[in-house]
Amino acid sequence: MPRQARIHTPGLLHHVISRGLNRGLIFKSGEDYRDFIERIGPCLEKSPNQILAWALMPNHFHLLVRSGTGGITSFMRRLMSGYANAFNARHKRSGYLFQNRYKSIVCEESAYLMELVRYIHLNPLRAGLVKGLHELRRYPYAGHGVIMGTFRYDWQERDEVLGLFGKTEATATRRYAEFVGEGVSLGRRPDLVGGGLKKSHGGVCSPKSDRECYDSRILGSGSFVESLLSQEEKAERRSRD
Repeated sequence: MPRQARIHTPGLLHHVISRGLNRGLIFKSGEDYRDFIERIGPCLEKSPNQILAWALMPNHFHLLVRSGTGGITSFMRRLMSGYANAFNARHKRSGYLFQNRYKSIVCEESAYLMELVRYIHLNPLRAGLVKGLHELRRYPYAGHGVIMGTFRYDWQERDEVLGLFGKTEATATRRYAEFVGEGVSLGRRPDLVGGGLKKSHGGVCSPKSDRECYDSRILGSGSFVESLLSQEEKAERRSRD
């Protein structure tokens, strides 16, 4: 089956996931984690996008990205290829580091932004890398500690995320922490790492059908999927004219 094209409409929320080849490690040491993190800022300067949440795990990573005018493709290419080359040199290896191309799920922001921030930032806890929320706050390789004020990275959109929870930093931080804590009992969320509910047959949008439009690249309501696909179709027609 041929690969589906990326969705490039600016301003969209993308849940990006990439795994190591054959689920192998992509971070073997603190130096690896720090190298990846240090590359994000310079890559964003060359390919402007916004990072709202992130988590680095031993064999995969998650990024929640709102795309800029140029889309996320050039940003991800710079970040991943630069890191893979450095990783190979550091560990005296060659060949591919990542499993195929990264997975990018376009998400309906109004419905999923807060849920995705929580889901992504809870990854180290779900994986057993930290023992509880108190340790998650000090985990240096995810965005939760940045929002809680333990770490600082200028490229992470901390203020925007906190603004979802309150007008003052103290109130917003407390409510955010409570919200994340409430997500622990929810466990793994397969609904947040794939396309939306499969309510249409074969991904076909039909105005005469009572099923919602569906696309495996998109997480959102049928109306959101239909609107986005319509935008993409119009942009493709313009590019051919």
